[in-house]
Amino acid sequence: MSQTVQTSVIESLKAPHHGPVPFSVEFFPPRDDAGEERLWRAVRIFERMHPAFVSMTYGAGGSTRERTARITGQLARETTLLPVGHLTAVNHSVAELRAVVGAFAAEGISNILALRGDPPGDPLGQWTRHPEGVEYAEELVRLVGTLGDFHVGVASFPEGHHSAPDLESDTAHLVSKLRAGADYSITQMFFEVDDYLRLRDRVVAADPEQGAKPIIPGIMPITSLASVRRMVELSGSQLPGWLDERLSAAAGPGEQEDRDAVREVGIDVATEMAQRLIAEGAPSLHFCSLNFARATGEVLQRLGMDVLVP
Repeated sequence: MSQTVQTSVIESLKAPHHGPVPFSVEFFPPRDDAGEERLWRAVRIFERMHPAFVSMTYGAGGSTRERTARITGQLARETTLLPVGHLTAVNHSVAELRAVVGAFAAEGISNILALRGDPPGDPLGQWTRHPEGVEYAEELVRLVGTLGDFHVGVASFPEGHHSAPDLESDTAHLVSKLRAGADYSITQMFFEVDDYLRLRDRVVAADPEQGAKPIIPGIMPITSLASVRRMVELSGSQLPGWLDERLSAAAGPGEQEDRDAVREVGIDVATEMAQRLIAEGAPSLHFCSLNFARATGEVLQRLGMDVLVP
């Protein structure tokens, strides 16, 4: 196994940054050549904004494992960005998981986000362990820890993961992942800041030592009402009634939504969320970019960061 060489996410968050808090960006693997061109345009724009790190997700059910690993490697080789490789347990044996981690290490990538992942076909369906794989993200964190000097993050869920019977059980799962060796967590996207604050309080109450580790809030600037409704349905998160009403009013009565008006509301809400999160001591902001740079850039500008928006 190659020796890893990256700065850790934690070190990057502590480095000097260009705004009130550092920020990071999530990309997803494109489906075709046109999508890949769009991704790389966004990458080059974000590169000039100096995020603390960027991450590249898996497709549903682990379906884009090879593309995710390839593009993450390119980010490490061809840009100044700090990439975090996603690793999910879905449909993977331990041997395959070791191979993915080895591929990351060969590229000099030592930052990994370890996720159990969603079942293929139905993200909200019944989770089934690969017969030669792992059952929980906690096991995945421990596995990565045996393979080299990696810096590991995990997912957290302000509203609770849909598979957890209650918030207390969900919090216990997060604490167990942190105790297994994770350095930080990144939340699923959410729209009620109070949900994030309550999650942070629950972790501190359950284990003050683990509660000291960063919980990075995930924010998605909304640019389409139809798209965000579909995303929250697939993720198991919630679109609050007040926000749905605000977006619906902007979208207008017709079947064709007023995208410009919806986008303006989405940028306003993301900015309001970010401002409150910063005031409440969030360590960083993680933006779900959908492989576009402009909306995130506008939010960053409104927060007083010196960034150029295309």
